[in-house]
Amino acid sequence: MSQKITAVFDGKVFYPTEPLALPANTRVRLSIEVLPPQKQESVSFLATARSLQLSGPADWSTKIDKY
Repeated sequence: MSQKITAVFDGKVFYPTEPLALPANTRVRLSIEVLPPQKQESVSFLATARSLQLSGPADWSTKIDKY
C-alpha cells in the first residue's frame, strides 16, 4: 500500500497534517520531499491535536486543575 501525505517536522518528529488510518506501531518507509515555502501549509494546533487521537476523561476542560 502506498499513500502520499504531508507532514511537519519539529526538529525531532514528523507530524502528519491529517489523520492516518494506521494501527499504532505500524512500520512505514518515508520518502522526504521538502516543499517550497509558498506551498507549505500552516499547521493548525487543533488539527494536530485531533490527529494524535488522545483519550481522556470527558470533563478534561472543566476540571483541568484537578488533572
